[in-house]
Amino acid sequence: MTPADLSQLIRTTTVSVLKQHDLDASVVPDNVTVERPRNPEHGDYATNIALQVAKKAGTNPRELATWLAEALSSDDAVDTAEVAGPGFLNLRLASAAQGQLVGQILDAGEGFGGSTLYAGEKINLEFVSANPTGPIHLGGTRWAAVGDSLGRVLEASGAEVTREYYFNDHGGQIDRFARSLVAAAKGEPTPEDGYGGDYIKEIAGAVVDKHADALDGDDAQVQENFRAAGVEMMFAQIKESLHEFGVDFDVFFHENSLFESGAVDKAIQTLKDNGNLYEAEGAWWLRSSDFGDDKDRVVLKSDGNAAYIAGDIAYVADKFDRGHDLAIYMLGADHHGYIARLRAAAQALGYNPEAVEVLIGQMVNLVRDGKPVKMSKRAGTIITLDDLVDAIGVDGARYSLVRSSVDSSLDIDLDLWTKQSSDNPVYYVQYGHARLCSLARNAQDAGVSAEGADFALLTHEKEGDLIRTLGEFPAVVKAAAELREPHRIARYAEELASSFHKFYDSCQVLPKSGEDTAPIHGARFALSLATRQVLANALRMVGVSAPERM
Repeated sequence: MTPADLSQLIRTTTVSVLKQHDLDASVVPDNVTVERPRNPEHGDYATNIALQVAKKAGTNPRELATWLAEALSSDDAVDTAEVAGPGFLNLRLASAAQGQLVGQILDAGEGFGGSTLYAGEKINLEFVSANPTGPIHLGGTRWAAVGDSLGRVLEASGAEVTREYYFNDHGGQIDRFARSLVAAAKGEPTPEDGYGGDYIKEIAGAVVDKHADALDGDDAQVQENFRAAGVEMMFAQIKESLHEFGVDFDVFFHENSLFESGAVDKAIQTLKDNGNLYEAEGAWWLRSSDFGDDKDRVVLKSDGNAAYIAGDIAYVADKFDRGHDLAIYMLGADHHGYIARLRAAAQALGYNPEAVEVLIGQMVNLVRDGKPVKMSKRAGTIITLDDLVDAIGVDGARYSLVRSSVDSSLDIDLDLWTKQSSDNPVYYVQYGHARLCSLARNAQDAGVSAEGADFALLTHEKEGDLIRTLGEFPAVVKAAAELREPHRIARYAEELASSFHKFYDSCQVLPKSGEDTAPIHGARFALSLATRQVLANALRMVGVSAPERM
């Protein structure tokens, strides 16, 4: 029995009890809160449903809790139900009912933890979207790990997710990148507003090697030669780094296409036609302050050129016109102002502003021996995705970036994440999975099978703790999906690994040498297999491997 099953049982029982006493049962919510008490002595689960609805129904909380305790105690799934305080209800499940969860997990396999929460919903998830002017820095790397994990969680919750990379190939930054390449190819100093780092020299050399005439022509032609070839090469490197990091995209959307296709002109005309674009001081302004932004925004400058927001407006329209129900943007800390701006653009165009979500991620720093790590030579002024992977590996990098909320800045201690000990969170979780795989191999040698296991035998305190921890996984996934917080999955995996290790240290899973196989061994082995499955499911949702040996 999962917490969700228990919640439904309590709800049904509450409705029944209130009707028996001629009280208003319509006040009972669809979802009843069920929690694990901080003190295990209080029971397996607790609920405050009596406190929540008693007065609304026409009785007092303790009286309703007493009625519920009596009714629930008569159910085969409940061992005891006790009233506490002003009307809390503490419950202990019958071993057989609690153990049924093990069978449910084994039957569901990789699907356990998933749901139909977002079934039928098409979600556009845009993340990383770093400009192709250099390798991906740590901020972009954080979004790569978190964004891919969030996509996995949303898919497990029934959504159809489009992972999208917005490829900024239009504007001043690309021009500075091209000028930097030209300077490097000519052996000249980096322009004052240009990009440094060995990667600029590498790409400039590669452009010349591939296009022998790249330096031929006037300055404008040479810059265009290096812009076109250099951006293509830089973006190829970015794609390769992301792929090796386990992150692939469904769509690489070129900003320039919005201008070439006429999408920007179309969006601007729509805003003019509906009156949400007005002319003042020679420019055209979006009435964004009417839709929650702190000020109106220039869309067409007085010289007739489009402002940067023009592309953003057209891009919002394009996402919804492609049939997406929700557009999630994952942006860096310096983009906080985009939240109101993008929602205002959507509403001004006639779309639902609530269908635009903007997640803001904070900065990442690397430390070693308590001191900041120096910058990357190749990238010049930043530490890159490749630098992090070289230092702690793909699994360590992804897990270290996913396990913390993006709302706060993050320091990654390289000494910690390279340790092969329980101090290293990813090692600790992966070791738990590898230990479970080893247990399965040993069970086969010992002739122990989970087939036909009697889950009612799982009465040990640590067995109960492990089963209840397993039962929390669907709720953790649901919260991670709803709150856009995949770090909850990583933290849960650590809790589950801890619960398993405590169970394994307290309960003899397999028979000792010379000892006959008993039913308890099959039951505990089944519990171990269920734990391995859930641990693997959690690791998969954060994009980290589940090794069978370590």
